[in-house]
Amino acid sequence: MAKISPLMIAPPLIFAAFAVLAGIGMFRDDPDALPSAREGQPAPPVALVEFPGKPLFDDATLRDGEVKLVNYWASWCAPCRAEHPNLEALSEEGVPVYGINYKDNLTNAEAFLTELGDPYQAIGRDEQGRMALDWGLYGVPETYVVDGEGTIVLRFAGPITQRVIESTIRPALEKAAEN
Repeated sequence: MAKISPLMIAPPLIFAAFAVLAGIGMFRDDPDALPSAREGQPAPPVALVEFPGKPLFDDATLRDGEVKLVNYWASWCAPCRAEHPNLEALSEEGVPVYGINYKDNLTNAEAFLTELGDPYQAIGRDEQGRMALDWGLYGVPETYVVDGEGTIVLRFAGPITQRVIESTIRPALEKAAEN
């Protein structure tokens, strides 16, 4: 009787594992969506440095009974520049938008807001990116829908476009308002 070597069994097992993972990936709701362990969880503590001349927000702000967006952005981020008019439009509609300036040069961040406008009801700086780690940030821009109790209802990685507003942000805002 021939002896079966582990080296003969390993390649088919490895292939089968990859096939299963690929199959799972193909049937996800949104293959581009990045997972978020924070959705449905309380927002992590807010630990920000003041953005000169702008109101600062804190933990109590996230739990003030009002649905809001929390947006991580930076002046060096091209997609942040692209999404900025959409954040301004949401702010003008009355959606409270809170900004977190991520690992940015203050002079450049101030110039960014001077040039493009300031949609933020309050803003702070995460100079070292420590708060971003607690929030599970992948990169900027990234936007969170937070309900009035301070629970994260949605995490959206990438620039907010009109399509994203209609298909993802508005439904999340409605869901947050129901909580």
